[in-house]
Amino acid sequence: MIKVFLRSMLRPLSFVPALCMMLVIYNFSAADGETSAALSYKVSVKVVEVADSAADLDLSPEQVSHYAERIHYYVRKAGHIIEYFLLAVSIALPLYVYGMRGILLMLVAGAICVGFACLDEYHQSFVAGRGPSKRDVMIDSIGIFAGIILTRIVGWTGRKTIFRPLAQKR
Repeated sequence: MIKVFLRSMLRPLSFVPALCMMLVIYNFSAADGETSAALSYKVSVKVVEVADSAADLDLSPEQVSHYAERIHYYVRKAGHIIEYFLLAVSIALPLYVYGMRGILLMLVAGAICVGFACLDEYHQSFVAGRGPSKRDVMIDSIGIFAGIILTRIVGWTGRKTIFRPLAQKR
């Protein structure tokens, strides 16, 4: 009895990470164009600095700035892929655990995530210095489907290796 009650209470809470990820994405999109560009530029500089220290290149501050400007676009787009990858995993994993498998999982989780990406781009049309981009939705979709596929692989592997022996013991 208590097990059933706990499961019924915890089931809706399994989507809390997805809601948190949606909030994070929304907050990034709500930043104006200058603030968003400055944040991703800081990340670009950090990437160059880490590469500089890892490879012992001894780059000057001007060189760090130059290389940061060169990779800035790619860092921004990698941010899109990463945030939507995390969103897809946080949506697909609870769906998978509660029985949604195969193509249905890809369709439902994909539709939710791509739909959110479209709404996010629409939201950006109201933010100063930002605008909607079909290209960004396509880039977001790369992260989405990578996240769903990874969830399927991990779930399938877990079912075949970890949980199958447990089910056989019962």
